Amino acid sequence: MSLPSTIAGINQLPSNKKRGIYRKIIPPELLEMFNIQKDLHDSQGRDLIELHCPSGSTDTEIALYHSAEAQDPILFGHLTDSIHGQIHILLYGMNDINSTRYDVDRLPDGSKTSFGTNQRNLIAEEKAFKAGLAPGQIYRGPHLFKETLLAFECFAASMRQELFFVEPLYYHVALIFEKYGFLYQSGKRFMTRIEQGFAPDGDLIPLLNNSSAFRHPDAAGKIRLRSWAIHDNILEEPFTNVTMYKYIDKDRAQTCEISIPW
Repeated sequence: MSLPSTIAGINQLPSNKKRGIYRKIIPPELLEMFNIQKDLHDSQGRDLIELHCPSGSTDTEIALYHSAEAQDPILFGHLTDSIHGQIHILLYGMNDINSTRYDVDRLPDGSKTSFGTNQRNLIAEEKAFKAGLAPGQIYRGPHLFKETLLAFECFAASMRQELFFVEPLYYHVALIFEKYGFLYQSGKRFMTRIEQGFAPDGDLIPLLNNSSAFRHPDAAGKIRLRSWAIHDNILEEPFTNVTMYKYIDKDRAQTCEISIPW
């Protein structure tokens, strides 16, 4: 039996079948890194994955933990269907929970910041900045982007999709996507404006004046530092409305294991 072609279609399936399908977006290398069994349970049989994908919904939210006691996931994501029934990744990230945690996702009173997009914990952000992290990072990442991309291509190919969409939340993420062959559905003009602003004679250069920790003069030529300056509202507008897409590499997709455990 072939896989449904949409998230909505998958969500109509029984829970055990949905679980078997959605685990395919987890790169095997991440499971190996944290010694997680393939059935996503710990040695005591406790479940390590949380899925919110109710029948009738076009969305799926996923969180994978390295242990049942962990407060933070090692993987989190939010997928939905586009209006044309294509896969749209609204959020996807991974944490190396063995590294230092920076509380950029919450204020001292516990209020959530939506990764600094709604509110900002400036003290935590400055510590993350100085530690070499990029905006939105709570921990260092496990450096598995290529492996994750392959997992998504295989997932999309198994659904008979030809491409999928992503929503980069930060400037540096969009540039990483560019490097791996993603194209812009929207936001290309915005990205060009940013590039021009950071050019030697650009209008953003005078604003890299150390007026905050995130506006370092070196940011003109460094992607991570640019991203922090943009996060610090140097553009006087948020980094939003950027959507990208990638056609599936058919040669790579042919190597995917696309059978589904019914």
